[in-house]
Amino acid sequence: MAYQQSQGSALQELKTAIKDKMPGRLYVFHGEEVFLLNHYLQQLKKLLIDDLTESFNFHRLNNESFDIQSFADAVENLPMMAESTMVQVDDIDLFKLGEGDRDKIAEILSDIPEYCTVVFTYETVTWKPDKRLKKLWSSVEENADVVEFARQEQRDLIPWVTRHFLANKKQISGDLCAYLIEITGGTMTALSGEIKKICAYSGAEQIHRSDIDAVVEPVMDAVVYQMTNLLGEKKYDQALLKLQQLLKMQEEPIAILGAIGGHFRRISTARTLIDNGRPASELASICKIGDYPARKTMESARRFSPEFCKKASELILETDYRMKTSFDDQERLLEMLLLQLAREA
Repeated sequence: MAYQQSQGSALQELKTAIKDKMPGRLYVFHGEEVFLLNHYLQQLKKLLIDDLTESFNFHRLNNESFDIQSFADAVENLPMMAESTMVQVDDIDLFKLGEGDRDKIAEILSDIPEYCTVVFTYETVTWKPDKRLKKLWSSVEENADVVEFARQEQRDLIPWVTRHFLANKKQISGDLCAYLIEITGGTMTALSGEIKKICAYSGAEQIHRSDIDAVVEPVMDAVVYQMTNLLGEKKYDQALLKLQQLLKMQEEPIAILGAIGGHFRRISTARTLIDNGRPASELASICKIGDYPARKTMESARRFSPEFCKKASELILETDYRMKTSFDDQERLLEMLLLQLAREA
């Protein structure tokens, strides 16, 4: 069944079903890339529901309106002046329902009418089926197409970003696309909003890095990367300014420390790969990051010795311990950490 297929295969089958106008009866949509989830949800709705009869044939349930009887009624309602109906259920954890409700849901999912398509969406609730609840799990496994909308790879995002700039009569280089993806965190939702801001700001046809830096506020991981890079370049004053930027972004000091620790673990891994003559692609695979940040991390790691990487890990662990066990000011501890890293570097 679709549930046992790979993520890419499930998504490709959904695309094919929409293109061929042959949607399935039951879908589960989940995953980090909410922009993509909503895009295909709207594509499915556009295929199934006519604007004139939407109020009769489209049924949407959530935490406030969902109960078993309402769901059953929505599924069984015959289409009005149309050939199909659609039932969308948002953020309902089926596996946390009571036993009686789970059994009824399992029966409904096993016998959805041919005219109806049911879509369960998970944006704020994690899709985490409990396979121990065998009756409900079997019903989902046998009848549902489970589609995960995972964060897209950089190689797929760069053409997508380029097309969105072109739609606004703007041009952007591949390297700047990669840079924008890096500093926004790489989700289509974030990128879509930032592209609009950049296009509105820039008066030129060609987008420059200064246009991006003027209007885009980098995510925490991107600022941590910039800070670490400045340490490697021995620009310690600028690195401290990056830390102050993070604090002004209202980020929690313990979260900033976690991001610093994560980045230095990647730096240490990259240093080991460099010393063994391994390529950036291995770092991308090990750390599950894109090609561009992998290449940049390898470049950064070349500026640090294996001894520094080991010492940096020790200093980060010490700071973490002090943050959690002492009454010292956490922002001051972060500043002390950065000064110690600068001294070691």
